[in-house]
Amino acid sequence: MVRIQRRRLLASCLCVTATVFLLGTLQVVVELGKFERKKFKNSNLRDGHAKMGEEPTHLYSFPKKEALTLTRKEKLETDSYPIMLWWSPLTGETGRLGQCGADACFFTINRTYLHHPMTRAFLFYGTDFNIDSLPLPRKAHHDWALFHEESPKNNYKLFHQPIITLFNYTATFSRHSHLPLTTQYLEGIEVLKSHRYLVPLQSKNNLRKRLAPLVYVQSDCDPPSDRDSYVRELMTYIEVDSYGECLHNKDLPQQLKNPASMEADGFYRIIAQYKFILAFENAVCDDYITEKLWRPLKLGVVPVYYGSPSITDWLPSNRSAILVSEFSHPRELAGYIRRLDRDDRLYEAYTEWKLKREISNQRLVTALRERKWGVQDITQDNFVDAFECMVCNKVWDNIRLQEKGLPPKRWTAEATHLSCPEPATFAFSPAAPRWSSLREMWISSFEQSKKEAQALRWLVDRNQNFSAQDFWGLVFKD
Repeated sequence: MVRIQRRRLLASCLCVTATVFLLGTLQVVVELGKFERKKFKNSNLRDGHAKMGEEPTHLYSFPKKEALTLTRKEKLETDSYPIMLWWSPLTGETGRLGQCGADACFFTINRTYLHHPMTRAFLFYGTDFNIDSLPLPRKAHHDWALFHEESPKNNYKLFHQPIITLFNYTATFSRHSHLPLTTQYLEGIEVLKSHRYLVPLQSKNNLRKRLAPLVYVQSDCDPPSDRDSYVRELMTYIEVDSYGECLHNKDLPQQLKNPASMEADGFYRIIAQYKFILAFENAVCDDYITEKLWRPLKLGVVPVYYGSPSITDWLPSNRSAILVSEFSHPRELAGYIRRLDRDDRLYEAYTEWKLKREISNQRLVTALRERKWGVQDITQDNFVDAFECMVCNKVWDNIRLQEKGLPPKRWTAEATHLSCPEPATFAFSPAAPRWSSLREMWISSFEQSKKEAQALRWLVDRNQNFSAQDFWGLVFKD
């Protein structure tokens, strides 16, 4: 009897252990962003449905490029136009004949056009690019185009050479993309020059009696950049007011606690009172620059920036932000900020460009002037329209070449169109937590994504439909 009870006890323990393990594994999978999400999300101009301080998701509900007005007869003749099939149903349009300069293409999310003879391009939204179904077999005249403006943590597979080079055309945050979206969070030069929210330095000095020199607003905690570890250590050397869920120590007024208030005038007014803001991206990639940088520059607050290693190519002047990468330890950064906080002359060296409304960075000026889309500007195409038309125009270029009996031009994405280094963690002191549900998991996630990229590329190159079992069998093959 005792032996039976022991066996029952052992079995119960094993069940509990297995349950805990499975729950932990489930949490990991969920927190990794659901690698193979079956839910297609519609996204937009960062409308505030994200957490406070988190890079919001796009909801592409802004006005679409005006479609051609078709007669009934013309509707029956749409077969004469190249079909651009959104394999990720980003736009939600079941069918639209769009004008792109002198060219017209039929844009749709209707997958029944998969085998249509006029289907020439498949458009993918990066976050929703998954293995559940791909338009295979891929025919010689089928172009694949990738639109991905978001963080690498949304879909790490894309950030490896085997996958990014599957695409013919790209629109990503990289300057090397066919349609660079590097300035996607910046409306234009004038908002940088604007003094609408600028608080005079003397007023900021007076406000320092009740405000910290630094402000931090994040609720997307423990992302791949490991920014919370750095800020946690920095807080041991200098005061930081943290309004978000991450390292929270200060509350916003009740009316501004809704995440949708991050673009509200009242929120801007609060942030504008500070001298410095910790502007840390959720991932470290060349040219991945979000509102974390542009918002404080618009408000007249000095950003203490951590993120894109190429950030100096995009700053409005060579002295407009403090770069974390230039300091060996948070202790040194804290000392430098305290020095600027005490010395008005040194501080104003970082705001002089704003006070004089002078943008000396010609790369930034040129990029904003020459981009083929606008941000929050109804007089311009949005970047989704620009992406669609880029693909439409290139497809038509090849059609015209073929009509002349010439071979089509083959466009191919390169590794530089979407590339990020392996995530890394900070470890500044024994007091820093060595583990959280996410903090160090991003490294293993990145490593596994390399295997996933190689497996997926092999299957796609085979040019046959495959199952999830085929895919995961290759990923975990010894």
